[in-house]
Formats: sequence, structure tokens, C-alpha cells
Amino acid sequence: MVAALLADQFESHRGHLLAVAYRLTGSVSDAEDAVQESWLRLAGASQSQIEDLRAWLTTVVSRLCLDRLRSAAVRRENYVGQWLPEPVVTPVAGVRTPDPLAEVVLRQEFRLAALVVLDQLTPPQRVAFVLHEGLGVPYGEIAEILEITAEAARQLAARARRAVREQTPQPVADAEHEAAVQKLLAALYTGDARAVAAVLHPAAVMIGDSGGTTPTARNVIVGPDKVARLFLGLLRRYGLDRPEDDFLATGVEFVRVNGQLGALLRGRPSEDGYPAFPSRVMGFTVVDGLIRGTYDIANPAKLTGIRKN
Repeated sequence: MVAALLADQFESHRGHLLAVAYRLTGSVSDAEDAVQESWLRLAGASQSQIEDLRAWLTTVVSRLCLDRLRSAAVRRENYVGQWLPEPVVTPVAGVRTPDPLAEVVLRQEFRLAALVVLDQLTPPQRVAFVLHEGLGVPYGEIAEILEITAEAARQLAARARRAVREQTPQPVADAEHEAAVQKLLAALYTGDARAVAAVLHPAAVMIGDSGGTTPTARNVIVGPDKVARLFLGLLRRYGLDRPEDDFLATGVEFVRVNGQLGALLRGRPSEDGYPAFPSRVMGFTVVDGLIRGTYDIANPAKLTGIRKN
């Protein structure tokens, strides 16, 4: 009876814990693992010593995520190409089954562009910022997690706050975002580099993350002309620009990528002398009605956050 009650109490906090863990790590799998590990630790803890279960679990998850962030920093040293957060992909019409993480990413602070900025922070800065700015956790408690002074925790959060404010683009209305993404697909359908460049922002960037598994933008591509050429070059490489193929009409599915309209490109085997095309997810950032950021996520290990039912 006690175990069942404890399990019910934990489940009531699962959505909150997943939100914290995902924003801290930028990884669906790491977030889910951290939340599961927090349950195991709760089951083995003395309940009489836990005054506030939500706060206790938040602290446990934050410490676990800090360890994962430090481990990820080590992994990135040998990672091939750019590193992007792991997206949460849901149907345009909405999630058909209850999914706390899919609900969470509808909030502005979970948009892909915001997570890209968080990825540029040090692990301690990220923990301090997310816990204080997002949850209002006192600096003293953050200091205990990071094993530093409260003043040092305050300084970490302040530096992170400045970086996030300076680098995160202002959000636009969903209708403006969706119109820009649809214009991009229409321009790609023409195969005209000038038409594609015309729907891209003057400061357009494209970042690809495949972990070396498939060609993409191994470095950050800057400028509408270069981004347009890369888009069309990828289509030509895989034979996806052939009129008889019509891949852009049949092989691309509009989806929500962290709450905003993006695209899921279906993989296909090699054929007619063209190499196999792996599945990938593309997310976008829109500024002034134009595509400012394109995030091409093609590493299979980063596609575990696809929720299609």
C-alpha cells in the first residue's frame, strides 16, 4: 500500500521532472534515464527525511543531469561534425496519447533554437540558469548541487542569462513560422537556388548533426546563398530532385519539432545508382518572416524523440 502510494506521488511529478531533465540535457534519452534513476533512488530513500518530494526529486534529477552534461562534454571532443539537441517530434495535429514531454515542448523555452543556445553554456551555467530562471530554485540550493558557494551560483546564472538573452531569437507567432517553412518547401520544389535563397534570412545559418553517419553540414553554413546550395546539393546527391520521384511531395511530412512546424524526411534505400537516404528531422527558426536557422538532425541516435502516436 505504501509502495503504491509512493509510486502515485512520483507519477504526479513525472512531467515536471522530464521537463527539468530535458531542458538540462537537451536529450530525450538522457532525460528519461535521469527520471527513471530518480525513481530508483526514491524507492531506496528514507521517506521520513523527505520534507518536500517535488524539491527532493528535482535536486536528484539535477545532479544526475549534471553528470550527464559533463559526460556529454567529453563525448563531444570526439564527435564528428556539429552537435545539436535531440528534438521532440510530434504530429501536426497534436499528440494522440498522453505524453508529458510532448506537452512540455510547446513552451517557448523548449524551442529548438533556445536549446541550441543552452548547449553553448558550461554544465554548471546551464544547471544554475535552468534551476533559478526556470524554477526559481534558491541560489543556496543550486550551490549545494554544484558544490560551490551561493555567490558563485549567482554569478553562473547571471552569465548564462546574458548569453541566453543575447543569442536566443525572439519568438514569432506560429502562423508566421509556418508560412515561412511552407515557402521554403515550395522554393525547394522549384530546384532554383535563387528562389530558395529568397526565402532565407540574410543571416541564415544551417547546422547539421549526423555524427558522421551521413553527409550534412559538417560545419555551420552561413549565408542564404550557401545554405540554398547545400539544400539543393543534398537533394541532387540522393536523386531526390528527379521529376519522376517527387520526393518533396511524398517523402516529406510536416511535423512539430519542439512545438513548431518542421519536417520529417523519410529514409529510403539506395536505388538507380543513388546512395541510401537516411531519415532526418529538420527544425527551423524564423526571423522577420524568413528562415533564419535550419537544424538538420540526421544522427539516428538523436531521433529517439519521435512521437507519432
